[in-house]
Amino acid sequence: MKAVEVEVFGQRLILKCDMDDEYVQELARYVDTHMRSLARTMKTGTPTKLAILTAMTIADQLFQQERRSQAGQEELERRAKGIIEQIDQHLASQLL
Repeated sequence: MKAVEVEVFGQRLILKCDMDDEYVQELARYVDTHMRSLARTMKTGTPTKLAILTAMTIADQLFQQERRSQAGQEELERRAKGIIEQIDQHLASQLL
């Protein structure tokens, strides 16, 4: 494991991980951007509340993306099943 130093919302952190340094920096920038965006909209709030709200917002994005992905997978499976049924019907009619 290596140490990667990042900065999120003015806080310097040293993270120990096996991920690529640039990827870890990208993650930190993403979280920092969201925290700063939310901080501009909040009238008052502690850094802890802001961090929790940021985590909830990012978790919501993840869940929504997973739902869209699942729905897309189900639609793909439905279409594939329909195509297979059409092929089966066509082949059956050719045998008659």
